[in-house]
Amino acid sequence: MIVYSYDAEADRSFFRDVLGYRHVDAGGGWLIFKLPPAEIAVHPGDGLPSHELYLMCDDLDATMGELAANGVVCTAVSEARWGRLSGFRLPGGSTVGIYEPRHPRAIDLE
Repeated sequence: MIVYSYDAEADRSFFRDVLGYRHVDAGGGWLIFKLPPAEIAVHPGDGLPSHELYLMCDDLDATMGELAANGVVCTAVSEARWGRLSGFRLPGGSTVGIYEPRHPRAIDLE
């Protein structure tokens, strides 16, 4: 996954300092982050193809509390059949979603 940013250094700092993601330096401050387990879903869409980034969590309220303690403002929680979701903006302007799934999780497969 690559996140393009208008302020890459600020977004790298966010992933490192706020989310606490471990990383390696690929040289010149280009940080490569270790992510938690990931899943991918493919949905039908209207218009041009697009992608969204959602970080999954076990407890949305607790995660939002941790983010708020670090000065991150999250959107209001919305309820969907597949989970509870919110989101926030990275310092560089990109939007990241966060959600607590209500669906079976592929990361639980052996």
